[in-house]
Amino acid sequence: MGGRGSVLLVGAIAGVIALAGLSARATYGARTTADEPQYLLTAESLVADGDLDISNQIRLEAYRPYHEIPIDPQTIPLDASGREVSPHDPLLPALLALPFAVSGWIGAKLVLVLITALTAGLSVWVAVHRLGVAPRSAAVAVAAGFAGLPLAAYGTQVYPEMPAALALLITVAVLLESTRPGGETTGHVWVALAAIIALPWLSIKYVPVAAVAGLALVRRSIRTTDGPGPLPVMAVAAVAGVVYLGAHQLVYGGWTSYASGDHFVDSGELGVVGFDVDLVGRSRRLVGLVVDRGFGIATWNPAWFLAVPALASSLRSPRDRLVAVLVTTGWFTATFLALTMHGWWVPGRQLVVVLPVAALALAVWVDGDGRRLAITAVAGALAAVNWLWLAVEATTGQTTLVVDFVDTDAPFYRALRSITPDGMRASGLDDALLVAWAVVLIVLATSGWRSAASRRSMTESAASRSSETQSTERTTESDHWTDVGETVR
Repeated sequence: MGGRGSVLLVGAIAGVIALAGLSARATYGARTTADEPQYLLTAESLVADGDLDISNQIRLEAYRPYHEIPIDPQTIPLDASGREVSPHDPLLPALLALPFAVSGWIGAKLVLVLITALTAGLSVWVAVHRLGVAPRSAAVAVAAGFAGLPLAAYGTQVYPEMPAALALLITVAVLLESTRPGGETTGHVWVALAAIIALPWLSIKYVPVAAVAGLALVRRSIRTTDGPGPLPVMAVAAVAGVVYLGAHQLVYGGWTSYASGDHFVDSGELGVVGFDVDLVGRSRRLVGLVVDRGFGIATWNPAWFLAVPALASSLRSPRDRLVAVLVTTGWFTATFLALTMHGWWVPGRQLVVVLPVAALALAVWVDGDGRRLAITAVAGALAAVNWLWLAVEATTGQTTLVVDFVDTDAPFYRALRSITPDGMRASGLDDALLVAWAVVLIVLATSGWRSAASRRSMTESAASRSSETQSTERTTESDHWTDVGETVR
Protein backbone atom coordinates (compact mmCIF):
# COMPACT_ATOMS: atom_id res chain seq x y z
CA MET A 1 0.00 0.00 0.00
CA GLY A 2 1.44 3.36 -1.03
CA GLY A 3 1.43 6.59 0.94
CA ARG A 4 -1.51 8.12 -0.93
CA GLY A 5 -3.54 4.93 -0.64
CA SER A 6 -2.89 4.78 3.11
CA VAL A 7 -3.99 8.39 3.54
CA LEU A 8 -7.25 7.84 1.68
CA LEU A 9 -7.99 4.48 3.28
CA VAL A 10 -7.46 5.61 6.88
CA GLY A 11 -9.38 8.82 6.28
CA ALA A 12 -12.31 6.83 4.94
CA ILE A 13 -12.17 4.35 7.83
CA ALA A 14 -12.10 7.13 10.42
CA GLY A 15 -15.03 8.88 8.74
CA VAL A 16 -17.16 5.74 8.56
CA ILE A 17 -16.45 4.80 12.18
CA ALA A 18 -17.31 8.31 13.35
CA LEU A 19 -20.49 8.25 11.27
CA ALA A 20 -21.80 5.48 13.52
CA GLY A 21 -22.48 8.10 16.17
CA LEU A 22 -24.49 10.43 13.93
CA SER A 23 -27.90 9.56 15.41
CA ALA A 24 -26.70 8.42 18.82
CA ARG A 25 -28.42 10.14 21.72
CA ALA A 26 -26.28 12.10 24.12
CA THR A 27 -28.93 11.98 26.87
CA TYR A 28 -32.48 10.72 27.29
CA GLY A 29 -34.64 13.33 25.65
CA ALA A 30 -31.86 14.97 23.66
CA ARG A 31 -29.60 14.11 20.73
CA THR A 32 -27.17 16.76 21.93
CA THR A 33 -26.43 17.95 25.43
CA ALA A 34 -24.42 20.32 27.61
CA ASP A 35 -22.44 22.69 25.33
CA GLU A 36 -23.55 21.11 22.05
CA PRO A 37 -26.89 22.98 21.75
CA GLN A 38 -25.06 26.21 22.53
CA TYR A 39 -22.79 25.81 19.52
CA LEU A 40 -25.74 24.93 17.28
CA LEU A 41 -27.85 27.85 18.50
CA THR A 42 -24.95 30.21 17.81
CA ALA A 43 -24.50 28.72 14.33
CA GLU A 44 -28.19 29.31 13.66
CA SER A 45 -27.93 32.88 14.95
CA LEU A 46 -25.02 33.59 12.64
CA VAL A 47 -27.11 32.43 9.67
CA ALA A 48 -30.45 33.96 10.66
CA ASP A 49 -29.35 37.17 12.38
CA GLY A 50 -25.72 37.66 11.43
CA ASP A 51 -24.65 37.93 15.08
CA LEU A 52 -23.81 35.87 18.19
CA ASP A 53 -26.89 36.88 20.17
CA ILE A 54 -28.91 33.73 20.85
CA SER A 55 -31.58 35.30 23.07
CA ASN A 56 -34.25 35.00 20.38
CA GLN A 57 -33.22 31.43 19.50
CA ILE A 58 -33.66 30.45 23.16
CA ARG A 59 -36.96 32.31 23.44
CA LEU A 60 -38.33 30.62 20.31
CA GLU A 61 -36.98 27.21 21.43
CA ALA A 62 -35.11 26.78 18.17
CA TYR A 63 -33.21 23.90 19.77
CA ARG A 64 -36.19 21.49 19.78
CA PRO A 65 -35.15 19.46 16.66
CA TYR A 66 -32.01 18.22 18.43
CA HIS A 67 -32.82 18.83 22.10
CA GLU A 68 -36.43 17.92 22.80
CA ILE A 69 -36.40 19.00 26.44
CA PRO A 70 -35.71 22.56 27.73
CA ILE A 71 -32.03 23.49 27.71
CA ASP A 72 -29.81 25.16 30.25
CA PRO A 73 -29.40 28.63 28.68
CA GLN A 74 -25.89 29.05 30.20
CA THR A 75 -26.06 32.78 29.41
CA ILE A 76 -26.86 36.07 31.14
CA PRO A 77 -28.20 39.32 29.65
CA LEU A 78 -25.17 41.46 28.82
CA ASP A 79 -26.89 44.82 28.33
CA ALA A 80 -30.20 46.64 28.51
CA SER A 81 -31.33 45.11 25.21
CA GLY A 82 -31.19 41.63 26.72
CA ARG A 83 -28.39 40.46 24.42
CA GLU A 84 -27.24 36.95 25.36
CA VAL A 85 -24.08 35.38 23.98
CA SER A 86 -23.20 31.75 24.56
CA PRO A 87 -20.12 31.40 26.82
CA HIS A 88 -18.17 29.56 24.13
CA ASP A 89 -15.70 30.80 21.56
CA PRO A 90 -17.23 31.51 18.14
CA LEU A 91 -15.06 29.72 15.58
CA LEU A 92 -16.84 26.36 15.74
CA PRO A 93 -20.29 27.91 15.18
CA ALA A 94 -18.80 29.89 12.30
CA LEU A 95 -17.54 26.64 10.73
CA LEU A 96 -20.93 24.97 11.21
CA ALA A 97 -23.15 27.90 10.18
CA LEU A 98 -23.46 27.14 6.47
CA PRO A 99 -23.99 23.36 6.78
CA PHE A 100 -26.47 24.00 9.59
CA ALA A 101 -28.36 26.39 7.31
CA VAL A 102 -28.49 23.71 4.62
CA SER A 103 -29.49 20.64 6.66
CA GLY A 104 -29.67 21.53 10.35
CA TRP A 105 -27.96 19.52 13.05
CA ILE A 106 -27.28 16.63 10.67
CA GLY A 107 -25.35 18.92 8.34
CA ALA A 108 -23.32 20.27 11.25
CA LYS A 109 -22.41 16.77 12.38
CA LEU A 110 -21.53 15.65 8.87
CA VAL A 111 -19.00 18.48 8.65
CA LEU A 112 -17.41 17.18 11.84
CA VAL A 113 -17.26 13.71 10.29
CA LEU A 114 -15.44 15.21 7.31
CA ILE A 115 -13.02 17.02 9.62
CA THR A 116 -12.36 13.73 11.41
CA ALA A 117 -11.58 12.00 8.11
CA LEU A 118 -9.24 14.84 7.11
CA THR A 119 -7.48 14.71 10.47
CA ALA A 120 -6.94 10.95 10.24
CA GLY A 121 -5.69 11.17 6.66
CA LEU A 122 -3.36 14.06 7.48
CA SER A 123 -2.00 12.10 10.46
CA VAL A 124 -0.97 9.29 8.11
CA TRP A 125 0.54 11.79 5.66
CA VAL A 126 2.62 13.48 8.37
CA ALA A 127 3.83 10.12 9.69
CA VAL A 128 4.94 9.03 6.22
CA HIS A 129 6.26 12.27 4.72
CA ARG A 130 7.57 14.05 7.79
CA LEU A 131 8.64 11.21 10.10
CA GLY A 132 9.66 8.65 7.49
CA VAL A 133 7.29 5.93 8.68
CA ALA A 134 6.32 3.14 6.28
CA PRO A 135 2.76 3.64 4.93
CA ARG A 136 1.51 0.38 6.44
CA SER A 137 2.82 1.24 9.91
CA ALA A 138 1.35 4.74 9.72
CA ALA A 139 -2.00 3.38 8.57
CA VAL A 140 -2.28 0.80 11.36
CA ALA A 141 -1.22 3.19 14.14
CA VAL A 142 -3.47 6.06 13.09
CA ALA A 143 -6.44 3.80 12.32
CA ALA A 144 -6.09 2.24 15.78
CA GLY A 145 -6.23 5.67 17.39
CA PHE A 146 -9.30 6.76 15.43
CA ALA A 147 -11.10 3.43 15.77
CA GLY A 148 -12.56 4.09 19.21
CA LEU A 149 -13.08 6.60 21.98
CA PRO A 150 -12.52 9.41 22.23
CA LEU A 151 -11.67 10.32 18.62
CA ALA A 152 -14.50 8.32 17.04
CA ALA A 153 -17.15 9.87 19.28
CA TYR A 154 -15.97 13.44 18.78
CA GLY A 155 -16.28 12.87 15.07
CA THR A 156 -19.98 13.72 15.53
CA GLN A 157 -20.16 15.33 18.98
CA VAL A 158 -20.67 19.07 18.47
CA TYR A 159 -17.54 20.32 20.22
CA PRO A 160 -14.43 22.13 18.94
CA GLU A 161 -12.20 19.16 19.80
CA MET A 162 -11.74 17.68 16.34
CA PRO A 163 -11.30 21.00 14.50
CA ALA A 164 -8.69 21.87 17.12
CA ALA A 165 -6.93 18.55 16.53
CA LEU A 166 -6.83 19.28 12.80
CA ALA A 167 -5.45 22.79 13.39
CA LEU A 168 -2.69 21.45 15.64
CA LEU A 169 -1.82 18.70 13.17
CA ILE A 170 -1.49 21.23 10.35
CA THR A 171 0.97 23.12 12.54
CA VAL A 172 2.93 19.95 13.28
CA ALA A 173 3.17 19.18 9.56
CA VAL A 174 4.94 22.50 9.05
CA LEU A 175 7.07 22.29 12.18
CA LEU A 176 8.44 18.92 11.09
CA GLU A 177 9.52 20.21 7.70
CA SER A 178 13.21 20.24 6.90
CA THR A 179 15.14 23.32 8.04
CA ARG A 180 17.42 23.04 5.02
CA PRO A 181 17.07 25.73 2.35
CA GLY A 182 13.95 25.04 0.35
CA GLY A 183 12.50 22.82 3.05
CA GLU A 184 10.12 25.44 4.36
CA THR A 185 8.27 28.15 2.47
CA THR A 186 6.85 31.46 3.61
CA GLY A 187 3.36 30.23 2.77
CA HIS A 188 3.73 27.19 5.00
CA VAL A 189 4.78 29.35 7.93
CA TRP A 190 1.73 31.58 7.57
CA VAL A 191 -0.55 28.54 7.29
CA ALA A 192 0.91 27.15 10.53
CA LEU A 193 0.56 30.50 12.28
CA ALA A 194 -3.06 30.81 11.11
CA ALA A 195 -3.78 27.35 12.55
CA ILE A 196 -2.17 28.34 15.86
CA ILE A 197 -4.15 31.57 16.01
CA ALA A 198 -7.35 29.61 15.30
CA LEU A 199 -6.91 27.40 18.37
CA PRO A 200 -7.96 29.99 21.01
CA TRP A 201 -10.89 31.03 18.81
CA LEU A 202 -12.06 27.42 19.03
CA SER A 203 -11.59 27.43 22.82
CA ILE A 204 -9.46 29.32 25.32
CA LYS A 205 -8.40 25.96 26.80
CA TYR A 206 -6.16 25.39 23.78
CA VAL A 207 -3.93 28.37 24.61
CA PRO A 208 -1.18 26.27 26.33
CA VAL A 209 -0.85 23.95 23.31
CA ALA A 210 -1.03 26.92 20.94
CA ALA A 211 1.69 28.72 22.92
CA VAL A 212 4.07 25.75 22.72
CA ALA A 213 3.40 25.34 19.00
CA GLY A 214 3.94 29.07 18.50
CA LEU A 215 7.29 29.02 20.30
CA ALA A 216 8.35 26.06 18.17
CA LEU A 217 7.37 27.97 15.02
CA VAL A 218 9.43 31.00 16.09
CA ARG A 219 12.38 28.73 16.85
CA ARG A 220 12.17 27.17 13.39
CA SER A 221 11.95 30.63 11.82
CA ILE A 222 15.23 31.49 13.55
CA ARG A 223 16.97 28.31 12.40
CA THR A 224 16.02 28.45 8.71
CA THR A 225 17.00 30.95 6.04
CA ASP A 226 13.71 30.46 4.21
CA GLY A 227 10.39 31.85 5.40
CA PRO A 228 9.48 35.25 6.81
CA GLY A 229 11.82 35.18 9.82
CA PRO A 230 10.97 35.30 13.54
CA LEU A 231 10.11 39.00 13.89
CA PRO A 232 7.18 39.06 11.43
CA VAL A 233 5.86 35.84 12.96
CA MET A 234 6.00 37.26 16.49
CA ALA A 235 4.48 40.58 15.34
CA VAL A 236 1.50 38.90 13.69
CA ALA A 237 1.00 36.64 16.72
CA ALA A 238 1.06 39.66 19.04
CA VAL A 239 -1.50 41.53 16.94
CA ALA A 240 -3.68 38.40 16.86
CA GLY A 241 -3.53 38.22 20.66
CA VAL A 242 -4.59 41.86 21.04
CA VAL A 243 -7.46 41.36 18.58
CA TYR A 244 -8.60 38.26 20.49
CA LEU A 245 -8.64 40.03 23.86
CA GLY A 246 -10.26 43.18 22.46
CA ALA A 247 -12.97 41.23 20.64
CA HIS A 248 -13.80 39.26 23.76
CA GLN A 249 -14.09 42.42 25.84
CA LEU A 250 -16.44 43.85 23.25
CA VAL A 251 -18.60 40.77 22.64
CA TYR A 252 -18.44 38.79 25.90
CA GLY A 253 -17.64 41.52 28.42
CA GLY A 254 -14.44 39.89 29.65
CA TRP A 255 -11.08 38.45 28.60
CA THR A 256 -12.61 35.09 27.72
CA SER A 257 -15.95 33.80 26.46
CA TYR A 258 -16.71 32.51 29.96
CA ALA A 259 -17.47 36.08 31.04
CA SER A 260 -20.95 35.76 29.46
CA GLY A 261 -21.81 32.53 31.30
CA ASP A 262 -24.34 32.30 34.12
CA HIS A 263 -22.13 29.75 35.89
CA PHE A 264 -19.48 32.41 36.49
CA VAL A 265 -21.57 35.33 37.75
CA ASP A 266 -20.37 34.85 41.33
CA SER A 267 -16.93 33.36 40.70
CA GLY A 268 -15.86 35.40 37.69
CA GLU A 269 -14.65 33.98 34.39
CA LEU A 270 -11.50 32.49 35.94
CA GLY A 271 -13.75 30.25 37.99
CA VAL A 272 -13.68 27.87 35.04
CA VAL A 273 -10.41 26.45 36.43
CA GLY A 274 -11.55 26.66 40.07
CA PHE A 275 -10.41 28.91 42.90
CA ASP A 276 -9.48 26.30 45.48
CA VAL A 277 -7.20 24.35 43.16
CA ASP A 278 -5.65 21.23 44.68
CA LEU A 279 -2.77 20.42 42.34
CA VAL A 280 -1.81 17.33 44.33
CA GLY A 281 -5.34 16.03 44.12
CA ARG A 282 -5.56 16.80 40.42
CA SER A 283 -2.31 14.94 39.81
CA ARG A 284 -4.33 11.73 40.10
CA ARG A 285 -5.55 12.52 36.61
CA LEU A 286 -2.08 11.90 35.17
CA VAL A 287 -2.93 8.22 35.50
CA GLY A 288 -6.72 8.49 35.61
CA LEU A 289 -6.91 10.03 32.16
CA VAL A 290 -5.49 6.74 30.88
CA VAL A 291 -7.16 4.10 33.03
CA ASP A 292 -10.11 5.60 34.90
CA ARG A 293 -13.05 3.20 34.86
CA GLY A 294 -15.36 5.56 33.04
CA PHE A 295 -13.20 8.37 31.69
CA GLY A 296 -9.87 6.68 30.94
CA ILE A 297 -9.11 6.65 27.22
CA ALA A 298 -7.18 3.36 27.31
CA THR A 299 -10.01 1.64 29.16
CA TRP A 300 -12.06 2.20 26.02
CA ASN A 301 -9.25 2.00 23.46
CA PRO A 302 -6.28 -0.20 24.50
CA ALA A 303 -4.17 1.32 21.71
CA TRP A 304 -3.56 4.31 23.97
CA PHE A 305 -1.66 2.03 26.37
CA LEU A 306 0.86 1.60 23.57
CA ALA A 307 1.16 5.37 23.15
CA VAL A 308 2.88 5.50 26.57
CA PRO A 309 6.09 3.69 25.53
CA ALA A 310 5.85 5.35 22.11
CA LEU A 311 5.89 8.85 23.60
CA ALA A 312 8.69 7.94 26.00
CA SER A 313 10.66 6.67 23.02
CA SER A 314 10.06 9.88 21.07
CA LEU A 315 11.60 11.94 23.86
CA ARG A 316 14.99 10.46 23.00
CA SER A 317 14.82 11.54 19.39
CA PRO A 318 15.51 15.21 18.55
CA ARG A 319 13.33 14.80 15.45
CA ASP A 320 10.35 13.35 17.34
CA ARG A 321 10.65 15.31 20.58
CA LEU A 322 8.21 17.99 19.45
CA VAL A 323 5.48 15.35 19.28
CA ALA A 324 6.05 14.32 22.90
CA VAL A 325 6.22 17.93 24.11
CA LEU A 326 2.89 18.85 22.51
CA VAL A 327 1.16 15.76 23.87
CA THR A 328 2.60 16.41 27.33
CA THR A 329 1.36 20.01 27.21
CA GLY A 330 -2.14 18.86 26.35
CA TRP A 331 -2.01 16.18 29.03
CA PHE A 332 -0.91 18.64 31.71
CA THR A 333 -3.65 21.06 30.66
CA ALA A 334 -6.27 18.32 31.09
CA THR A 335 -4.69 17.34 34.41
CA PHE A 336 -4.07 20.62 36.19
CA LEU A 337 -6.11 23.34 34.43
CA ALA A 338 -9.39 21.61 33.63
CA LEU A 339 -11.95 21.96 36.39
CA THR A 340 -12.74 18.25 36.32
CA MET A 341 -11.95 15.06 34.46
CA HIS A 342 -15.38 13.54 35.10
CA GLY A 343 -17.55 15.98 33.19
CA TRP A 344 -20.87 15.84 31.38
CA TRP A 345 -19.28 14.63 28.17
CA VAL A 346 -17.89 11.64 26.30
CA PRO A 347 -14.65 10.41 27.96
CA GLY A 348 -11.38 11.95 26.86
CA ARG A 349 -12.74 15.29 25.67
CA GLN A 350 -9.86 17.39 27.04
CA LEU A 351 -7.26 15.19 25.29
CA VAL A 352 -8.69 15.03 21.77
CA VAL A 353 -6.64 18.00 20.56
CA VAL A 354 -3.34 16.13 21.07
CA LEU A 355 -4.31 12.50 20.48
CA PRO A 356 -3.74 12.53 16.69
CA VAL A 357 -0.25 13.85 17.49
CA ALA A 358 0.18 10.98 19.96
CA ALA A 359 -0.77 8.62 17.12
CA LEU A 360 2.28 9.94 15.23
CA ALA A 361 4.53 8.76 18.06
CA LEU A 362 2.78 5.40 17.98
CA ALA A 363 3.38 5.14 14.23
CA VAL A 364 7.12 5.73 14.68
CA TRP A 365 7.28 3.22 17.53
CA VAL A 366 5.63 0.37 15.62
CA ASP A 367 7.48 1.01 12.38
CA GLY A 368 9.73 -1.89 11.47
CA ASP A 369 8.51 -4.08 14.35
CA GLY A 370 5.98 -6.68 13.25
CA ARG A 371 5.02 -7.70 16.78
CA ARG A 372 4.23 -4.14 17.85
CA LEU A 373 2.33 -3.56 14.64
CA ALA A 374 0.18 -6.65 15.20
CA ILE A 375 -0.57 -5.73 18.83
CA THR A 376 -1.57 -2.22 17.76
CA ALA A 377 -3.89 -3.59 15.09
CA VAL A 378 -5.58 -5.90 17.60
CA ALA A 379 -5.94 -3.06 20.12
CA GLY A 380 -7.55 -0.88 17.47
CA ALA A 381 -9.97 -3.65 16.55
CA LEU A 382 -11.03 -4.04 20.20
CA ALA A 383 -11.53 -0.28 20.42
CA ALA A 384 -13.72 -0.32 17.30
CA VAL A 385 -15.92 -3.03 18.80
CA ASN A 386 -16.31 -1.03 22.03
CA TRP A 387 -17.25 2.16 20.20
CA LEU A 388 -19.57 0.61 17.62
CA TRP A 389 -21.34 -1.37 20.34
CA LEU A 390 -21.89 1.80 22.39
CA ALA A 391 -22.95 3.79 19.32
CA VAL A 392 -25.60 1.21 18.40
CA GLU A 393 -26.89 1.14 21.97
CA ALA A 394 -27.09 4.94 22.08
CA THR A 395 -28.82 5.06 18.70
CA THR A 396 -31.45 2.47 19.67
CA GLY A 397 -32.14 3.98 23.10
CA GLN A 398 -30.55 1.30 25.24
CA THR A 399 -28.04 3.75 26.67
CA THR A 400 -26.63 7.23 25.97
CA LEU A 401 -23.24 8.73 25.18
CA VAL A 402 -23.13 10.97 28.25
CA VAL A 403 -25.49 9.85 31.03
CA ASP A 404 -24.89 6.10 31.40
CA PHE A 405 -22.25 5.10 28.84
CA VAL A 406 -20.48 3.03 31.50
CA ASP A 407 -23.45 0.65 31.53
CA THR A 408 -22.73 -0.45 27.98
CA ASP A 409 -22.52 -4.16 27.22
CA ALA A 410 -19.47 -3.64 24.99
CA PRO A 411 -17.54 -6.82 25.87
CA PHE A 412 -13.94 -5.67 25.79
CA TYR A 413 -14.68 -2.52 27.78
CA ARG A 414 -16.53 -4.51 30.42
CA ALA A 415 -13.66 -6.99 30.68
CA LEU A 416 -11.14 -4.22 31.39
CA ARG A 417 -13.23 -1.87 33.52
CA SER A 418 -13.40 -4.39 36.38
CA ILE A 419 -9.68 -3.95 37.08
CA THR A 420 -9.51 -0.18 36.67
CA PRO A 421 -9.98 2.53 39.33
CA ASP A 422 -13.24 4.45 39.62
CA GLY A 423 -12.17 8.06 40.14
CA MET A 424 -15.70 9.22 40.89
CA ARG A 425 -15.99 6.78 43.77
CA ALA A 426 -12.34 7.05 44.89
CA SER A 427 -12.48 4.33 47.56
CA GLY A 428 -9.45 2.71 49.14
CA LEU A 429 -9.59 -0.04 46.54
CA ASP A 430 -9.72 2.53 43.76
CA ASP A 431 -6.66 4.28 45.19
CA ALA A 432 -4.79 0.97 45.29
CA LEU A 433 -5.76 0.26 41.69
CA LEU A 434 -4.64 3.75 40.67
CA VAL A 435 -1.21 3.14 42.21
CA ALA A 436 -0.95 -0.29 40.60
CA TRP A 437 -1.76 1.14 37.18
CA ALA A 438 0.70 3.97 37.74
CA VAL A 439 3.40 1.34 38.18
CA VAL A 440 2.28 -0.39 34.97
CA LEU A 441 2.44 2.88 33.03
CA ILE A 442 5.90 3.67 34.44
CA VAL A 443 7.11 0.24 33.33
CA LEU A 444 5.68 0.83 29.86
CA ALA A 445 7.32 4.26 29.64
CA THR A 446 10.64 2.85 30.83
CA SER A 447 10.52 0.09 28.23
CA GLY A 448 9.87 2.67 25.53
CA TRP A 449 12.77 4.81 26.72
CA ARG A 450 15.14 1.86 26.75
CA SER A 451 13.97 0.53 23.40
CA ALA A 452 14.72 3.93 21.88
CA ALA A 453 18.23 3.83 23.30
CA SER A 454 18.73 0.31 21.99
CA ARG A 455 17.41 1.22 18.53
CA ARG A 456 19.63 4.31 18.44
CA SER A 457 22.65 2.24 19.41
CA MET A 458 21.88 -0.30 16.69
CA THR A 459 21.42 2.47 14.12
CA GLU A 460 24.73 4.09 15.07
CA SER A 461 26.46 0.70 14.98
CA ALA A 462 25.03 -0.04 11.54
CA ALA A 463 26.09 3.39 10.31
CA SER A 464 29.58 2.82 11.71
CA ARG A 465 29.85 -0.57 10.01
CA SER A 466 28.65 0.96 6.76
CA SER A 467 31.25 3.69 7.04
CA GLU A 468 34.00 1.17 7.78
CA THR A 469 32.91 -0.95 4.80
CA GLN A 470 32.98 2.04 2.48
CA SER A 471 36.41 3.02 3.82
CA THR A 472 37.70 -0.52 3.26
CA GLU A 473 36.31 -0.57 -0.27
CA ARG A 474 37.99 2.74 -1.04
CA THR A 475 41.29 1.44 0.38
CA THR A 476 41.02 -1.77 -1.61
CA GLU A 477 40.23 0.17 -4.77
CA SER A 478 43.22 2.44 -4.13
CA ASP A 479 45.51 -0.56 -3.58
CA HIS A 480 44.21 -2.12 -6.80
CA TRP A 481 45.10 0.89 -8.89
CA THR A 482 48.48 1.14 -7.17
CA ASP A 483 49.17 -2.45 -8.21
CA VAL A 484 48.10 -1.65 -11.77
CA GLY A 485 50.44 1.32 -11.80
CA GLU A 486 53.33 -0.81 -10.61
CA THR A 487 52.62 -3.36 -13.35
CA VAL A 488 52.52 -0.69 -16.06
CA ARG A 489 55.80 0.73 -14.91
